Amino acid sequence: MSEKLKELKVLGIMLAVFLAAYFIPFESVRFKGGVLEAFYMLQDYARLHVLLCLVPALFIAGAVSVFVSSASVMKYLGPAAKKVVAYSVASVSGAILAVCSCTILPLFSGIYKRGAGLGPAIAFLYSGPAINILAIVMTARILGLEIGIARAVGAVLFSVIIGLIMHLLFRKEEGERQKQAAGFQGGEASRPMWQTLIYFAFMILILIFLNWARPNSATATGFVVWAYSYKWFVSAVLAFLLGLSLNLFYGFHILKVLAITVGVVIAGLAFPAQPLIGFVTGIVLLSLFLAFEKGELKDWLGSTWDFAKLIIPLLFLGVMIAGALLGRPGFEAWMPSRWVETAVGGNSLLANFFASVSGAFMYFATLTEVPILQGLLGSGMGKGPALALLLSGPALSLPSMLVINTVLGLKKTAAFVGLVVIMSTLTGYLFGVWFG
Repeated sequence: MSEKLKELKVLGIMLAVFLAAYFIPFESVRFKGGVLEAFYMLQDYARLHVLLCLVPALFIAGAVSVFVSSASVMKYLGPAAKKVVAYSVASVSGAILAVCSCTILPLFSGIYKRGAGLGPAIAFLYSGPAINILAIVMTARILGLEIGIARAVGAVLFSVIIGLIMHLLFRKEEGERQKQAAGFQGGEASRPMWQTLIYFAFMILILIFLNWARPNSATATGFVVWAYSYKWFVSAVLAFLLGLSLNLFYGFHILKVLAITVGVVIAGLAFPAQPLIGFVTGIVLLSLFLAFEKGELKDWLGSTWDFAKLIIPLLFLGVMIAGALLGRPGFEAWMPSRWVETAVGGNSLLANFFASVSGAFMYFATLTEVPILQGLLGSGMGKGPALALLLSGPALSLPSMLVINTVLGLKKTAAFVGLVVIMSTLTGYLFGVWFG
């Protein structure tokens, strides 16, 4: 039977390739444009997000897997933890990070595999990209105060409600996973909690400052402007402090910390206009030194690499598919933009549903959803569908769905996506009725 299935799969692949080669309109301008958009989207993602967003997030996820004990995760985020504590920690942690839907994935994978309950893990997964303080402020300023407030309230409530519903839907499976996780808890961590917190605080602050967006001149405050102007310097100082914490808490030799520091300084002086080169130098040197370490430090690099192998290929594939279908803002791909503009006019349930689905499958770089929606609203999009897209878009994307499926499986992934789309649709519709 298995041999027959293998032969059928081979036949199916051959048939698919033949049909694609026969019917795809390679000479079509739209088809060529979609292919180009796929690669342009991948290039934008590689330039804007891989080095500064994804790489630090992968190292944080690897550190969670190695340096955070299962007992600690189970205590605060496990299925048996108090719901108020678990969901508060999950939603607040995600909100503090303020990252995009792809950057949150390795962090979500790390805490889930370490024993976090499905509900709190989902709340963390949704809240990271959705409860972005700067994005919410920009939404209120550019799209209107009502949409800004509705987005903030909706995102907070969604993270908790969707997490609770996911917990209820899969509590039997979670019960089995909890029993298995209980067998691997072991004792508490071998080092004080405050040391672990300091170490992770430095990494999270580095992630935040590296990705500090250019301030809007109309709304910028003193600290926002200062943080953006000195983000590379602050990140470098934080990285040095991270190295000291590795030396004091984990036995990473001080000479290696100094060698990395000197390498970064030399790169910075040699290429003052390209601070990214200094960052890459630091990452490469750290990785080389970790490769020759023993114990937890070497395991940290290995766990980071495992997450990279799991996540990066799927993200790249998903970004290219999203680019081919929808293109970048202002550029046409296989799906004409006028279809979207026509479908999301007014405030019908269908318009809100289409906006939710479109947002769920599109890839939004952090903060780009606001100018995109500004253009769509100017083209006739209703306020309800705009909110629906804001609630589904930043938290989901086709690339993130592919990765979530590898962590949770198809059934749980489909349930999560379905809940986000349904709740975004209903919330957008009600908002459109009241404020449209």
